[in-house]
Amino acid sequence: MILWTAIALITGYFIGCLHGSTVAQLFSGINIKNEGIKNSGASNAAIVLGWKYGVLVAFLDIFKGFIAVAGLRMLLESFGLSNELVWTLLFVIGAGVVFGHNFPFYMNFDGGKGTAAVIGVMLALDWKLGLAGGLLMVAAALTTGYLVIGVLLLYGMFLAIAFWPAESMWPIGMALLLCAMAVWKHLENIARIKNGTEPKVYSVFKKKPAGSS
Repeated sequence: MILWTAIALITGYFIGCLHGSTVAQLFSGINIKNEGIKNSGASNAAIVLGWKYGVLVAFLDIFKGFIAVAGLRMLLESFGLSNELVWTLLFVIGAGVVFGHNFPFYMNFDGGKGTAAVIGVMLALDWKLGLAGGLLMVAAALTTGYLVIGVLLLYGMFLAIAFWPAESMWPIGMALLLCAMAVWKHLENIARIKNGTEPKVYSVFKKKPAGSS
């Protein structure tokens, strides 16, 4: 159990360190960590480079979360492990991906906020609830104008997956940890909403890519 958990966590972490923002930098020549709200997530890519780059970064970061969990699920099918252990390991590797995204070693442990990565993890854990969570996030963000509100609702759905269909208490504990980290990571966004300086979702679609004339 300990060895399986350690392998899943470490593997997930290094997969999470593979940032979509690195690909965006290759195409645009701009390091988004030095611009905008100064993180490497999809939302900042959209703010700095425009919505097309935001979609690119989001897709790549969602994909890494999905492939890590889905790949491990396929691998574990041949080992005859209990459902409780399988669900625990899936949540462990998923948590590792989010931690790797948020705290990549080569960015001085200051990466993104984990939203796209956790969407990919959720889709691999349960695609129906993952899709529902993604749609809920988009609907809330468009309705309120603030992405962070949709993100917090997304994590609520992630917590729901940990209660069902997941089995055992470990997924619930890890989901609660990631929810707490999401709130902490978005405290600055919540503060900006209060003082009226948080960018609205709609402004992203009007964004002129950085470096264009």
